[in-house]
Amino acid sequence: MGITIGVVIVLFVLGSMMALKPNGVDQRLDNLRMTARRLQLNPKLVTCPDWIKGKDDEYGRGMMGQYCLVLDGLQLSHTRYQVIDGQWRPDLDFVDPTPEDSKLTIPSAIRSNQNQTNTSTNKTNFSLDKTPLDLPSSIEPFVKGLFTKANSIVIYWEDIAYVRPLNNPTYHKQQIEPDLLVLKENLEKWAIKMQKNSQA
Repeated sequence: MGITIGVVIVLFVLGSMMALKPNGVDQRLDNLRMTARRLQLNPKLVTCPDWIKGKDDEYGRGMMGQYCLVLDGLQLSHTRYQVIDGQWRPDLDFVDPTPEDSKLTIPSAIRSNQNQTNTSTNKTNFSLDKTPLDLPSSIEPFVKGLFTKANSIVIYWEDIAYVRPLNNPTYHKQQIEPDLLVLKENLEKWAIKMQKNSQA
């Protein structure tokens, strides 16, 4: 009887330890985000913004990876882009309420929807309109949106899909850093293009 009780206790302890161990997808995702952090892409898991199609292709539903690159020396306008047919397209419903020299008067109906008390807003930067994503095939299908403000450029994507065998059957741990480096290079390129356009 004592041996049976001992075996049950050992099995219970082993089962508890196995339950605490992260599964394979969680380990891959942790590795992806740690690599992104090392490359200064500042990853975070956030609630899907209401202007981006998330879970089940519904706006603002589910969770999403937010990777932010801070670029000292750049000053970017407050802009949002969505992915449509593999290209960046500006969010035409977005109104930038921050004060700037170049302003655009907007109708009071739009102002009331934006809950703004001022009568003017900044012009949206359209310099990335119809720019192809040109990202690795393992990342591009999961990219949903882009946001810029001040010296930051933020990309929203389903990073968990990148590490899921079902979504990315060609996943290799060694490919994470090269893929993220391409992502970082593109973020820098897009930010520079936007700043040049705003200064023109």
